[in-house]
Amino acid sequence: MRTGLEGRTALITGASRGIGKAIAAAFAAEGANVVLSSRKQEALDEVAKEIGAASPKVGVLAKAAHVAHADEAAACVDAAVREFGGVDILVNNAGTNPYFGPMADIEPAAAAKTVEINQFPIVQWTQLALKAGMAERGGSIINIASIGGMVTEHGIGYYNVTKAAVIHLSRQFAMELAPKVRVNCIAPGLVKTHLARALWEGKEAEISKYMPLARLGEPEDIANAAVFLAGDLSSWMTGQTLVVDGGSTIRPSIA
Repeated sequence: MRTGLEGRTALITGASRGIGKAIAAAFAAEGANVVLSSRKQEALDEVAKEIGAASPKVGVLAKAAHVAHADEAAACVDAAVREFGGVDILVNNAGTNPYFGPMADIEPAAAAKTVEINQFPIVQWTQLALKAGMAERGGSIINIASIGGMVTEHGIGYYNVTKAAVIHLSRQFAMELAPKVRVNCIAPGLVKTHLARALWEGKEAEISKYMPLARLGEPEDIANAAVFLAGDLSSWMTGQTLVVDGGSTIRPSIA
């Protein structure tokens, strides 16, 4: 079955590595032009070169932008419009976790930064994509949350609070923007990324024993879900959160 991504333009935040990079590569492989955004231009240029070599028939644009800086975000969307005529797919993927520990001890600065990067950019980049033509032409928005937004967990509780917000933001925007724009969410489980390294490095085999599918996630697992949500195969889906976690949320308690 064809995904319908060929000829469309997708903008992905946090695209220099991990899940964002994998999503961009998967979209390009399906024939979509991709706009890569992250903080560091040099890292984006390397990813653009890699994706361009693998998918030479599509357009690849690398445009650095701090996800929480309104002027840089606007410049990135403007560049996408100049290069490709608009944005058909927006993937809000960028995230951070500056604090590990009980929520009772988190400092205001760390809490504010977590919201600044994980939560409000969902609103800001969605607004920009809508103003750039998505509101009139239609499109698909995918927000990357976490299964942490659905459960309680030691150490990363405040990060998970912001991911719970991402899930609800997706539902709210889906209601407001239908029927022109579909908005869905992916909630990954533990994926082997740089951001999650402290949770799995050196413990992969032990953690995998308790996973129903007996392995941790790879960025490509999330990219496959994003391809489905971005294109025509999910055309009757909006406001939903697709859990991609190797079965971790159904495993028996190991306490």
